[in-house]
Amino acid sequence: MTSAATDRIAIVGTGLAGLSAAERLREIGWRGEITMIGEEPHRPYNRTPLSKQLLTGDRQPPELALNVYTELDAAWRLSTRALDLDVERRELLLPGGEQLPFDGLIIASGVEPRHLPGSPLHSDRVWMLRTLADARNIDAALARARHVAVIGGGFIGCEIACSARTRALDVTVIDVSPTLLHRSLGPALGAMIGDLHRDHGVRLHLGVGVRGWSEDKRGVTVLLDDGEQVRADAAVVGVGTVPRTDWLWHTGLDLSDGVLCAPTTHVMGTDGDPIDGITAAGDVARWPNLRFDDVPRRVEHWINAIEMGRHAADALLQGPQDASPFVPVPRFWSHQHGVRIQSVGMPGLGTDMTILDGDPARCRTVAGYTRPGPDGAPILVGAVALDSPRTLLAYRDRIGHPLATVPGRRQVAA
Repeated sequence: MTSAATDRIAIVGTGLAGLSAAERLREIGWRGEITMIGEEPHRPYNRTPLSKQLLTGDRQPPELALNVYTELDAAWRLSTRALDLDVERRELLLPGGEQLPFDGLIIASGVEPRHLPGSPLHSDRVWMLRTLADARNIDAALARARHVAVIGGGFIGCEIACSARTRALDVTVIDVSPTLLHRSLGPALGAMIGDLHRDHGVRLHLGVGVRGWSEDKRGVTVLLDDGEQVRADAAVVGVGTVPRTDWLWHTGLDLSDGVLCAPTTHVMGTDGDPIDGITAAGDVARWPNLRFDDVPRRVEHWINAIEMGRHAADALLQGPQDASPFVPVPRFWSHQHGVRIQSVGMPGLGTDMTILDGDPARCRTVAGYTRPGPDGAPILVGAVALDSPRTLLAYRDRIGHPLATVPGRRQVAA
């Protein structure tokens, strides 16, 4: 071990990335002290079912606990919020003025829901989803509702709409983008998912924003930019997330969109060099995935949190000079109205989309997302499958390589 992380490692964040980092430390035989610091009162749990199985009743909160396959022997500081970080003194500031010294630090503080300007901050009819407590509140609100409005057409919004329809509720989805999942899938596949939702009874207001809100004893009214009003018993706002970096504001670190990291996941210092003994992982980390390019980005996916947490643990012990770059192929999945959506790579980097296999009209297809390489040849940067998991596997290993032109394939703008 060449890093400054020798005896005491603190992990800020008790989600999937933080837990994966702690497991990796023990898995490779590190025997020092591990302190897990998390705001929620719960041990690490699976957030993925919060917008799906938990709201449909298929799973209960006790079933969400994440399995631990290695004895962590960690000190758990739950219901505890990190307030500040002193990089030079290697100390965390905790509530009550407590100063927690560390030799190594892994930042995995995650994200929180983005607030929609103008939406009610404290209401028993308007909710945002991030934690188990949020999901319980939404579940209770849906139990009293007949019509729910969902603001946001990303994955969280679409999954909540599916769950509400499973409960036989009337559902309206509102989004400023012209299609659902616009940023993740592009216009063509996004339009297909929109048709899927319409076919299952979801009303869509797309390409229009929210102008205002009003509440009364009977429910909530959402006023749209085009003058239309959507009346509902409850509303769920899912318009994205923001990194949990407020506790790092006094450090001088680059927090413009999460914690800026080197390719190895080491946090970049104020001098522009990676900081030995401090790494970051999961949704809060912004790093350049050199498999694609040198632009730092955040990736908010389940598998990325696991893999990055493990890599951040290795990198912490190896040090900036010896650690390898973190170059994953991002993957994620979603189930909507019985259709399985899977993605590999980074489709959002593509400039063109090509149907590689299947029939889009039947929601059984694989689409490839490409961008021009140095010689102008299309480089495959991502692929998305609808109910075609085995076919998608054939393209996973091609990410980052030229995509040969296939006669008869239909190409559209991504």
